[in-house]
Amino acid sequence: MPMVVGVVAGAAVLAVLVLIGLFKMMWRVAEPNEALIISGSKHRTEGLEEGMGFRIVTGRGTLVLPGVQAVRKLSLDLNETELHVDCVTHQGIPLKVRGVVIFKVGDDFVSIANAGRRFLDQQKLMAERVHNVFAGHLRSIVGGLTVEDMIRDREKLTGQTRAACGTEMEKLGLIVDSLQIHEIEDPTGYIRNLAMPHAAAVQRDARIAQAEANRLATEAEQQSFARMAQATRDSEILQAGYQAERDKAGAKARQAGPLADAAARQEVVVQETRVAELEAQRREQQLQADVRKPADAKAYEKRTLAEAERDARISGAEAKAKETELAAAAEATRVKTAASAEAEATKARGVATAASTRATGEAEAAAAQAKGLAEAEATKAQGLAEAETIKARAAALAENQEAVVAQQLAENWPEIVKAGASAFGSVDNMVVLNGADGMADMLAKALTMGGTGLGLARQLLSSMNQNGQTTNGTSSLNGVVPPPVQTVPVQKVPVEKDAG
Repeated sequence: MPMVVGVVAGAAVLAVLVLIGLFKMMWRVAEPNEALIISGSKHRTEGLEEGMGFRIVTGRGTLVLPGVQAVRKLSLDLNETELHVDCVTHQGIPLKVRGVVIFKVGDDFVSIANAGRRFLDQQKLMAERVHNVFAGHLRSIVGGLTVEDMIRDREKLTGQTRAACGTEMEKLGLIVDSLQIHEIEDPTGYIRNLAMPHAAAVQRDARIAQAEANRLATEAEQQSFARMAQATRDSEILQAGYQAERDKAGAKARQAGPLADAAARQEVVVQETRVAELEAQRREQQLQADVRKPADAKAYEKRTLAEAERDARISGAEAKAKETELAAAAEATRVKTAASAEAEATKARGVATAASTRATGEAEAAAAQAKGLAEAEATKAQGLAEAETIKARAAALAENQEAVVAQQLAENWPEIVKAGASAFGSVDNMVVLNGADGMADMLAKALTMGGTGLGLARQLLSSMNQNGQTTNGTSSLNGVVPPPVQTVPVQKVPVEKDAG
């Protein structure tokens, strides 16, 4: 049983929810600025003929059957369209009229029904349609008016246009809230020319008024100048009378006042003397203030500065002396330390030098001893070699003196020829007679000199066989060491051929 109650309660709640959902789907509310047009069933609306077939709802809610009825909205907001119309007046003058029309859908059901039938799906084209309606009527109305009528009574143009468009706007379901003509443009300049006579008349009147004002101002100025001259004359007359009275009083005063003048002069002298004394005192005090006191202050300043400079110089001299004393002491300490260090260094260098000298002497003595032994051995070996050479040469001479002499001559032949040619060394130019024969004779004489040398060599060899050896242990020719041969550079001798 409780289960059945729960199911029934759930079904009831579900049914309520479904009903609420259906109600929300079916309930439509019209905003204040819109009208709901409901179609899909036959309705009768007050003020509308039967059989229209739709219902209009404004400012309230209503139920709509989904799938059976259709709901659409028609805006009741204000709309506006600008008028830009080219017109021609009754006089044939082209004009351009600029204005604005503010309109809306009427609030009654008849207007809403008419607007719904015509603009429900084309509400954006409503302004264009209204512009076309007003443009046509505005051209028609301007064609029956003159430019002067349009300028002088623009309200008449506006009223006629609204009246002419009223019937058509009512058929469209629209009402005009406002129609304003902003501007009338005149491309031909008719309006400007129309205003020129009036402007000229206004300018003329202005010039006349200005001239009249200038005339009145000139008259007023002249009258003012005349009054000024009269006042000046009266003033001068009065001043002359006053001057005469002053002169008369002055003359009386001059006649009656010599004593008064003297007394006045005496008082003046007394006052001037007093003033001079006061001026002298003032100058003395000024002198004291301007000269003496500044001079005393300046002298005191110089004296103070001199004493301060003297004290500063004394302090500087004392400081410099102290600095010199300290520097001398420091320099003496540095010199003493440097001398001690130098003495120690000299001592060390002496010890090192002595050791080095002793080592060097020992090394040199050993080297000299070794060198002497080596030289003795070399001399001994050389002597033995020379003795063997002399012995062999003596044996050779004993066996074949001619071969030995020929060998000696062959070995020394360049020096012999060079010594023979030294006779021609001082000759600058030599004349050879008989051409080639003369040259042959000269060469034969040179060879003869060589032959003489060969005989001398043989004599020396004979002497060597008798003596056997020279006194100094070296072999020589005739026991005498020949002097060294001096090499003389050969000079090129120019040869002059005999002309024959």
